[in-house]
Amino acid sequence: MSSRLEIALLVVLLSLPNLVLSHGGGLDKSGGHYSKKTNEYHCHRSPCRAEVVTSNARQTITSMKYRRKDWPHWVDLDKDCQNTRAEILQRDSLESVKFKRNKGCNVSHGKWVGPYTGKVMTKASDLDIDHIVPLSHAHRTGGASWNRQQKRKFANDPDNLLAVDDATNQAKGDKGPDKWMPPLKSYRCEYVQRWSKIKNKYGLSKSQAEQQAIQRMRANQC
Repeated sequence: MSSRLEIALLVVLLSLPNLVLSHGGGLDKSGGHYSKKTNEYHCHRSPCRAEVVTSNARQTITSMKYRRKDWPHWVDLDKDCQNTRAEILQRDSLESVKFKRNKGCNVSHGKWVGPYTGKVMTKASDLDIDHIVPLSHAHRTGGASWNRQQKRKFANDPDNLLAVDDATNQAKGDKGPDKWMPPLKSYRCEYVQRWSKIKNKYGLSKSQAEQQAIQRMRANQC
């Protein structure tokens, strides 16, 4: 009889965690739920992460999966009809730019020397605006926990943007200095300096391989 009682008690004890974590309303697809009493978000199953956006806003779930649409870019911050892309094209052009027939909003022509290759370009359509520290890389190294306003600031920060030829930008992708360096060797020192500056500015982490690549570059070429 005592043996049966012990087994019954053991079953009850093992089921307690599930009873504690269960909720009448159930869990959402992210593994958590909002408390009706406190309006706070509670996580109960991995992966799940709660992030307070503002003191007045309800807590929202931050997905750990990178989505480019969560990082608003090429916005017109100063409301002059020129978005971030147009402003960087103007900043990096060696001569006055020309605009399309749309009240001077979109750049069509100028003169650019790609910092990664030394290639000279005159058509704006041949250029991409590169995030020195790519958005998805920032997401993986600390930016995933940022709110939308912080992501927007990072995505449009002129310190992190360069007008480059589109083919080289696509070849770079979201790689760090340990996996990609500008083909033009004379620009590599400035590249790693700007990379480190942005990482430090936003408190983004650096992998060991990344740090070693930067240290080697500085020791051998800078």
